[in-house]
Amino acid sequence: MDKKDEDEEYGEPRGGSMFRGVDKAHVIQEARAFNDPNVESSKCIQIMTKLLYLLGKGENFSSRESTESIFFPMTKLLLRDKDEKLRRLMYLVIKELKPDTDCVIIVTSTLTKDMNSTNDLYRANSIRVLCTITDTSMLMNIERYLKQAIVDKQPLVASAALVAGMKLMRTSPDVVKRWVNEVMQAVQDKNAQMVQYHALALLHAIKATDKLAVSKLVSTLTKQQMKSPLAMCLLIRYTVNVIQEGHGEQARAYYDFLESCLRHRSEMVIFEAARAICQMPNVTQRELTPAITVLQLFLSSPKPTLRFAAVRALNRVAMAFPLTVTTCNVDLENMISDSNRSIATLAITTLLKTGSESSVDRLMKQIGCFMSDIADEFKVIVVDAIRALCLKYPQKHRILMNFLSNVLREEGGFEFKRSIVDTILVLIGEIPDAVESGLGHLCEFIEDCEFTFLSTQILHLVGDKGPKTAAPGKYIRHIYNRIILENATVRAAAVSSLAKFGASVPSLRESMITLLRRCVHDADDEVRDRSTFYASVLSSGDDALIRKFVIDVTPMPLSGVEKALLEYKEQANFSEPFNFAKAVIAPIASPAKRKDQPKDTSMANLGGG
Repeated sequence: MDKKDEDEEYGEPRGGSMFRGVDKAHVIQEARAFNDPNVESSKCIQIMTKLLYLLGKGENFSSRESTESIFFPMTKLLLRDKDEKLRRLMYLVIKELKPDTDCVIIVTSTLTKDMNSTNDLYRANSIRVLCTITDTSMLMNIERYLKQAIVDKQPLVASAALVAGMKLMRTSPDVVKRWVNEVMQAVQDKNAQMVQYHALALLHAIKATDKLAVSKLVSTLTKQQMKSPLAMCLLIRYTVNVIQEGHGEQARAYYDFLESCLRHRSEMVIFEAARAICQMPNVTQRELTPAITVLQLFLSSPKPTLRFAAVRALNRVAMAFPLTVTTCNVDLENMISDSNRSIATLAITTLLKTGSESSVDRLMKQIGCFMSDIADEFKVIVVDAIRALCLKYPQKHRILMNFLSNVLREEGGFEFKRSIVDTILVLIGEIPDAVESGLGHLCEFIEDCEFTFLSTQILHLVGDKGPKTAAPGKYIRHIYNRIILENATVRAAAVSSLAKFGASVPSLRESMITLLRRCVHDADDEVRDRSTFYASVLSSGDDALIRKFVIDVTPMPLSGVEKALLEYKEQANFSEPFNFAKAVIAPIASPAKRKDQPKDTSMANLGGG
């Protein structure tokens, strides 16, 4: 059968999509065909496919439409038609419609009959449908069949019953808890791997409220060999949870189990065990070594998923145990040229965390070729890692600062540029020797900066730090250029910055007064007011006045002003004006140091586990 014939069998015409122009009223009208005893199965399949399409789009059917126009005619079809494809679609439609309890009774007997059918596909599908539409009161009637299905020899049926049990745990947990013997029997089944996985998940859900029972379950299963790799991964996660909850008396046995999983034949289980060991609380460097060795082997795997998983796990370990990960540095350097940019980014950031002072120069050269090939979201992660490296080796600040300034001049979005500016601000605050070079790079940046927020932030910093440098006059040109070329917000910030230079550097005061007076006729009122005010204060020659209104100005945080305003309103004494002195004052907060762990989630939490 070719593709066209197959499409036509499922109701799709040769001319295009069968969903073109589909609407609810038209489909409800077509559903009347279900009442025709001679209707063809192919036509019913086409109608039900359209129904599922509308339900998948979120189309709402009223109670009358779903029952009288669709559900009742379809139940007649369910009783008389034995076409396998049509029957599977009917199961899906019933699940999606979720009929009322009164309507469910109509199909329960038919679905129960299907649960005892010789067709395993009917049995599995009827279990899924019944457990979706049945409430607790009707569940008692089919509980016996569900318990039998859990231990059925056919994996399809057993898995359907176990997954249905997990769904029923949300609505009828007391009923499902009575199945514990059958579920435990399914866990011991080594013939069907998926059944073992689903059974373990359901068994844990049943015992989840009893920590001691979970601990006993994990202790029992870790002494056995489960055949299903998925079940082994699940058991490893449950083991880690038990360890984290503080069952110290068996911690050694649990660690031995995790270490034995590193020699499993399944790569999935090996990685899960290695990741679990890395996440263990109070893990020692000696205990980490086997896991690091396994992850290092994965770094050279031909599978991108394994390489990504391994380097992400190592990235997390490097935050707490950088020396342990240094054994992988050669493999990580080879991954910088990986075609997968996510893997390359993680490799770079891991190297920046584990690299020594002598390797900084080589790493910067490698990163320089790498940065132009990745997206902004990845560049932000690399910049965060560079900041941490610079704080770790402050003697290398010049090389790292030059690298950041070069990257800052490249094309990029706001978040990327802000991450670089924030990094330079942190380095200026933490490393005294980096102040002048950092200010120089920032002043060059604002000459061609398209982001108002960053320009004002930098101008504020230059106004605070610039007057204290050896040659403060070299920053004046960059600041005054902003008054000539920028928008009103940036011009106002530049005026304030000039005033700080005039207040802090007496030799520049007259020049600053001249520049400020040139701004008194600015088109923006905020710029005019600031320039007039600061020019008057600086011209007064009163050092105490200048210090009070220009240098030692401490802004009032909005929280303090809000509190003072509320108190003023509660007192209801409006004969006296509001006193801003009552608002709590606080100095300007320095740029917050962001954590080394990247905040970006676009790469599935690159630095996380």
